[in-house]
Amino acid sequence: MRRSMSEAAQRPRSVSWSAFELLVDVFLYDAVRTPRGKAKAAGGLASLTPQELIKQQVDALGARVDLAAQAPEALLLGCVGQVGDQGGHIALVSKLHAGLPDATAAHSINNYCASGLSAIGHAAAMVASGQAKTALAGGVECMSRVPFKGDEASYYSDTSFPARTRYIPVVLAADRLAAAEGLSRAELDAVALTSQQKAAAAEGNTALNRSRIPTGGLQSEECIRPKTDASSLGAMPSSFGALQDQYADAIGSESFEPLHTLGHAPPVCDGAALALVGGDGLSQPRARILAFSECGGDPAAGLTAGFAAMDKALARARLSLADMDRIEFMESFAVTIAKFLRDRDVDPDKVNVSGGHIAKGHPMGASGAILTSTLLDCLDEADRSLGLVVVSGASGTGAAMVVERLN
Repeated sequence: MRRSMSEAAQRPRSVSWSAFELLVDVFLYDAVRTPRGKAKAAGGLASLTPQELIKQQVDALGARVDLAAQAPEALLLGCVGQVGDQGGHIALVSKLHAGLPDATAAHSINNYCASGLSAIGHAAAMVASGQAKTALAGGVECMSRVPFKGDEASYYSDTSFPARTRYIPVVLAADRLAAAEGLSRAELDAVALTSQQKAAAAEGNTALNRSRIPTGGLQSEECIRPKTDASSLGAMPSSFGALQDQYADAIGSESFEPLHTLGHAPPVCDGAALALVGGDGLSQPRARILAFSECGGDPAAGLTAGFAAMDKALARARLSLADMDRIEFMESFAVTIAKFLRDRDVDPDKVNVSGGHIAKGHPMGASGAILTSTLLDCLDEADRSLGLVVVSGASGTGAAMVVERLN
């Protein structure tokens, strides 16, 4: 039988709050997720409210782990579009709808696309600092109900900000980053095709989807395009070039070739995920959190903060990319995963083994939590120990977490 604690986890520890190397260990007791449904009126999850998506994840965790015995002291939910059906303090609304104890605190978190992973990291901080023994954490986004930029924030069009800090759409940041990095259309096509191929293949592997909970009748990922091939990708026209004119004040005199197409972009979708985070002595956990990091980045070089967060988390865990057995690296458009695989010494066969966001979709506030659940399944399927999840978002937002799988 394998040991429950690897040699890496037994190394001497320093007292560092940001690495959760405190007086107690912090564990992921379990993590579940929905399949992702298309953000359309007829989408597979569109008939369900966001609080119902969370309730079904709570119920699933209750069937897998005795939540009543754990009595979670907090529910932390990432959600970007906190208006309309996702307004009114969505974590509190979900707590009430799910029938969690009155004493459970509720926190709604918006850290753009990093929100779901930020929620798990903040829950871990609560446990590590003794504020809670257990907490539920994850995210939800129903983009069929609250579309992208549905909050209509004044920041999106506020020209009083200096140019480098003005909001620019993530896909414009993706084209800008591809130009700055010298990435070619062929490189973007290659990673997009790989994402689709891996995702299609993973649908037939039950081990890779052990923690994906059928929800609202949806059994599988709805956004995958299994017929995608190199020819169809190569024939797609760039889709976002007009944004350079629309946001000319923000990008100044810059002009760059628009490369990303709809085939390089993660589909908008609905989805949710939830993890039970806690201290030692509750039951058998699935994984230990070795390190977590959030990081800001240059808002003018969007989608790069995840790289910085990754480097911080690995340094805090005193590990390297080479030590990682499985990596879930969020495909924030094709440019990020292409840059990661080109610039870092990493085995691509360990990265996004069940496909990524380009194929499966990006329910913004839920994505980091979905990837955490996916990572645990990928580690179980491979019977390996160390894993990494990395997320990046608009305007310089990023987070990363290193985990160790346990028996």
